[in-house]
Amino acid sequence: QVQLVESGGGLVQSGGSLRLSCAASGSIIRLYVMGWYRQAPGKQREFVAHIISGGSTNYADSVKGRFTISRDNAKNTVSLQMNSLKPEDTAVYYCNADGNSWGQGTQVTVSS
Repeated sequence: QVQLVESGGGLVQSGGSLRLSCAASGSIIRLYVMGWYRQAPGKQREFVAHIISGGSTNYADSVKGRFTISRDNAKNTVSLQMNSLKPEDTAVYYCNADGNSWGQGTQVTVSS
């Protein structure tokens, strides 16, 4: 089973940028669908973006044009570049592998 560790979260002002990283171990992820999800306080976990093994991507409408997901199969990592951040992007962000394994999450807080 793959283990996932997220990093890169923090506090940023509205309009700012952050880059999240997800490091995988225990398995090679190059064939996996890798995704990012987020959960805001009092809300359900929601889909943010995913990237398939061939590199095709899909995004939630709320982040389309602002967030970019990428993968580095040689390093077994997945990243999420987040630009033009808004207060409503505040949440714990989770990395997911193939719909099964989850990381512990990293907090992103966007101040207005």
